[in-house]
Amino acid sequence: TEAAEMEAMMAATAAPRVPAGTRRASELWQMQWLPLLLVVAAAAAAEQQVPLVLWSSDRDLWAPAADAHEGHITNDIQLSTYLDPALELGPRNVLLFLQDKLSVEDFTAYGGVFGNKQDSAFSNLENALELAPSSLVLPAVDWYAVSTLTSYLQEKLGASPLHVDLATLRELKLNASLPALLLIRLPYTASSGLMAPREVLTGNDEVIGQVLSTLQSEDVPYTAALTAVRPSRVARDVAVVAGGLGRQLLQRQSEPAVVHPPVSYNDTAPRILFWAQNFSVAYKEQWEDLTSVTFGVQGLNLTGSFWNDSVAGLALTYDHLFGATVTFKFVLASRFYPVSARHWFTMERLEIHSNGSVVSFNASQVTGPSIYSFHCEYVSSLSQNGNLLVPHIQPSLWQINLRDFQIQAFNVTGEQFSYASDCAGFFSPGIWMGLLTSLFMLFIFTYGLHMILSLKTMDRFDDHKGPTISLTQIV
Repeated sequence: TEAAEMEAMMAATAAPRVPAGTRRASELWQMQWLPLLLVVAAAAAAEQQVPLVLWSSDRDLWAPAADAHEGHITNDIQLSTYLDPALELGPRNVLLFLQDKLSVEDFTAYGGVFGNKQDSAFSNLENALELAPSSLVLPAVDWYAVSTLTSYLQEKLGASPLHVDLATLRELKLNASLPALLLIRLPYTASSGLMAPREVLTGNDEVIGQVLSTLQSEDVPYTAALTAVRPSRVARDVAVVAGGLGRQLLQRQSEPAVVHPPVSYNDTAPRILFWAQNFSVAYKEQWEDLTSVTFGVQGLNLTGSFWNDSVAGLALTYDHLFGATVTFKFVLASRFYPVSARHWFTMERLEIHSNGSVVSFNASQVTGPSIYSFHCEYVSSLSQNGNLLVPHIQPSLWQINLRDFQIQAFNVTGEQFSYASDCAGFFSPGIWMGLLTSLFMLFIFTYGLHMILSLKTMDRFDDHKGPTISLTQIV
């Protein structure tokens, strides 16, 4: 306490005197930029989460964190529920190791994972957690909860925080009956930009090990906590800052995908389900988007739809479309194939009824097992989108484009699609190119190896003292 008061007096006497005019100008500047600073601070607080590691020399102080699942951020209220039992039942000597920057990713990148203990930058911390009777690790703690941690511990213990280092700690005489809050700022934080992260974390870990060994040599019970002022790695999600203060440089705002419910035809139960991210039709090169008037519409006209175990039809009727009443009918059939010993369904055709005329599109490539639904990125009559819909009479005045198409007419359970049989083939053009190139290179390698193995050494040599070797030419 005396050391803390001495530091405050030295800071007060060392502060330079500021002229009144300069002080008023500074106050006006702060008032002008105060709303913006508050918004920036709120955005930063929402983004910053730091880990908190707790361990103690007493047993059974913490139960496992039940809600510390992936993505969970511990707030100040939840943190107090973890700390209250430890401060009431555990040792009255509390060590707070406060690091400048730390993130949970640092433990993954520089910790002793996969059994590589010799490469760990947290060897002393890992050893302390293994030997501690009680420990608790919170991967993500809210920035506000960490910023108030010192004042919270001071209030619970009834003792002012004492800034100590290794030399001061050796001179202190701690008592198990008297509360003490020791704040230890880990070094190497000011010059961390000039050092590798592993060296910074290794140096801080050595300080933790020396402090703990000092307490163990004096046989002093303690509870320790390790956390940081701010994270060492910036979160990628900048939606709060980008939305409130403007766009980041070269940032592209993604449009949220609109999810609408599928069209469902029911008689006594749901029988046919149909869905598409976009449903567009064209007549004489004039395009109309029917997505908003098809999906999520209560009064959609499904007159003419039918269903039985072998054949199903879904009819969608639109009034005043291209100046007439137009009906789109999806006709599907289910058949049993002995070769595969199962039922398969096929969308036999897509019919367009308008002004007493019928235009049909062959859709035989829309097929799959009857217990599945069918999904395809594009079911379209356009050649650039796969041309799965082929008009019976060409050229056709009608064009249809269904993006992210999915349909199921058999074995429907509730309002949910079954597992989807996708139209995408396993062998893409890139895979075929890789296979053909590999086969060509393998052929060249095999041919070259065969030529090398076919080489034969000479078994007869010319002797300059004897007669010359004559080779008879065989015709």
